[in-house]
Amino acid sequence: MTAADTRLFDVPTPVERLLHLAGQYTRHNDMLDLLAAEPDPGAAPGDDALAGSAQQLAYDTRTAITAIRAERLYASTEMTEILARLGQLAYLSHASAGHDVRTARDLTALAADASVGCAAALAVEMRRRGAMATAPDDRLSAERRTALAEIARGHVTVSILFDRERAQSRRHNRVRLSTLRALEKHHLTGRDPGSAPATYIGGPPQDRFRLTPAGITALASVIALPPPPRRTSPGAALRPAPARPPPVRSH
Repeated sequence: MTAADTRLFDVPTPVERLLHLAGQYTRHNDMLDLLAAEPDPGAAPGDDALAGSAQQLAYDTRTAITAIRAERLYASTEMTEILARLGQLAYLSHASAGHDVRTARDLTALAADASVGCAAALAVEMRRRGAMATAPDDRLSAERRTALAEIARGHVTVSILFDRERAQSRRHNRVRLSTLRALEKHHLTGRDPGSAPATYIGGPPQDRFRLTPAGITALASVIALPPPPRRTSPGAALRPAPARPPPVRSH
């Protein structure tokens, strides 16, 4: 985590740190994708910005591991798996710095997803041990929770088609444009214009949605929790059905 990123949080929790790390991996992978789309993407990153980004990610992942260990949580099977997975991410990120663009991209392809998965598993363990001090953000409906998680995983972009914005997300977890706009309005998300690969060959880059520091904190407070009950307005409360009159018997 860079000095600028550290200032985003006073004292980031381990879960927040992992969600931020997922965003860093997505940004790194987007850079690789845009470079791979250029005419001659075969050169190894070497000492350029991409190699530096990969090395920084490896360092930040190891820092996240250190922060998790500092919590002194019970060495459960789940915790062992979290630390092992993060160790793998650090190794793959470090190794990717010495490969060509396409190979480097393959090595970190699942890193954002894995970071969010580790954040969710860690949140479960911390709640189980009473180590989660943040109360759930009650502004977040089930739909908004899903949207924040999908953004954290790097699955949400916005593109322009026929002069209209279109949200792009995974088929089984679609995120509506209206939901994205609501999250933007509450300063939980932002967008990096033209930072994501195009949806078709030769097309313009897309805008990548990302979590703001406030969005990271909000998602960290609810990640891996069951969805909240659906709210109903007072007038929409179900009313008991009127009693039916007793049947008339014929004599």
